[in-house]
Amino acid sequence: MLIDLTLPLSVAEISGGEDYVRKIVDAGHAGTHFDVMDKEFPLESFRTNGKVVDISHIRDREVEIADIDGVEIGDGDILIFYSGWVDEIGYDTRHDYVYKSAELSDALVEHVVAKGVKLIGVDAAGVQKPKKHAAVDQYCADRGVFIIENLNNVKTLLGLDKPFTVYTAPLSRTDLTGLPCRVLAEVD
Repeated sequence: MLIDLTLPLSVAEISGGEDYVRKIVDAGHAGTHFDVMDKEFPLESFRTNGKVVDISHIRDREVEIADIDGVEIGDGDILIFYSGWVDEIGYDTRHDYVYKSAELSDALVEHVVAKGVKLIGVDAAGVQKPKKHAAVDQYCADRGVFIIENLNNVKTLLGLDKPFTVYTAPLSRTDLTGLPCRVLAEVD
């Protein structure tokens, strides 16, 4: 069974005025994408073993390492965090959604990167607040890890008792600061 984790997107539905919309679309930051951070997406990251963590109940603090105890993280995995923000607010680039993130602590980010993940996915605008967004993306990219933002249908992965594989296919563009991508989960 295939599950499409890509956020359906119509440029006409993005709010903020024509100039703003053109700016984020032309830069590659609309919908499901990752920020390039002066790096190239490695082809080995096209297919990864998927793990999902429900953090939707954590709203008043950062997500810490202890919150993912029991999750076996393997070298080369994609670790997807279900924050619930896409489901709860909807994708809106000029209002509440853009300020909602998974709120992963620096220690947690360092921990999962040290475990050898290839990708970190989230159904939010980022893994940390906007003021730390670029820094955490750069930290990960410098270590060969990309953060995929604005995933959709992540809730369908919760409670799976079977392993799943994630396929990530970003556009091959060198002129963008964000790479739109298609992300599919295959459940055995």
